[in-house]
Amino acid sequence: MLYDGFMASLLEIHNLRIYFGAAEAVRQVNLRLDEGEVLGLVGESGSGKSVTALAILGLLGPAAGVSGQILWRKAGGEEPKPINLLQEPASALRRLRGSEIGMIFQEPMTALNPVMTIGRQVAEAAEAHHPSLTNREAKRRAIAGLESVSIPEAARRYGDYPHQFSGGQRQRILIAMALINRPRLLMADEPTTALDVTVQAQVLTLLRQLQQQHGLAMLFISHDLAVVGQVADRVAVMRGGEMVETGSTQRLLTRPEHAYTRSLLAAVPTLRSDRNRPLAMISSSSVD
Repeated sequence: MLYDGFMASLLEIHNLRIYFGAAEAVRQVNLRLDEGEVLGLVGESGSGKSVTALAILGLLGPAAGVSGQILWRKAGGEEPKPINLLQEPASALRRLRGSEIGMIFQEPMTALNPVMTIGRQVAEAAEAHHPSLTNREAKRRAIAGLESVSIPEAARRYGDYPHQFSGGQRQRILIAMALINRPRLLMADEPTTALDVTVQAQVLTLLRQLQQQHGLAMLFISHDLAVVGQVADRVAVMRGGEMVETGSTQRLLTRPEHAYTRSLLAAVPTLRSDRNRPLAMISSSSVD
């Protein structure tokens, strides 16, 4: 089934609500992600973006209450029946994580184990879902994965530790780990936040190339509309745990309908920005 130029939805979220005790972090969120599509999820810190991603992966922990539906269309068949991830047992979610859904977490400086070589960390990501792999086969896959993200001399650097790599290289290693099992969906949570603008551009280009090369769907989470605009086909904007606007990237960046989206865009510096004036602030009174 085709619509909007994409295959049938890979992931659908209906009326998602996430709460911690009396505090409601996400309210009635509805979202759709199609096969081969890049969806940008944008909003300020605390808007509910990362919490939504963790709910998809079943990583919120026992303190969180979650209701609604997170429908995942498993591989196989022309139009397989989706499963509700909120009703799946923990063992099924563990099999799903890393195999069908890959995740790039924030902060490449701390996401890697500092006392384990980067080669073994990538190899372990493969072994977790392919326990029959020999050490030699796992190492071969890990080196190929590192080469795919342009780590120089990957075979020689297989035994190096995270502190021997730059921030941009560490982010590439995390991307290699997320893609080692060829998932159908890659979720990237603020993957360029800790990087300078030059390295940031390189990582964004790499992600887009890998997404197109492997036909991945990608959920790209960021607070920065300018960054999301470089990679996303469609953008969903969150504010205060709610979805306020969704649309094609071109339409949303040029003709935003919601006041909050316009406020986010006004806060993004451009070459035309007056350096003698502060950037626009996102005021709650201007977006109610």
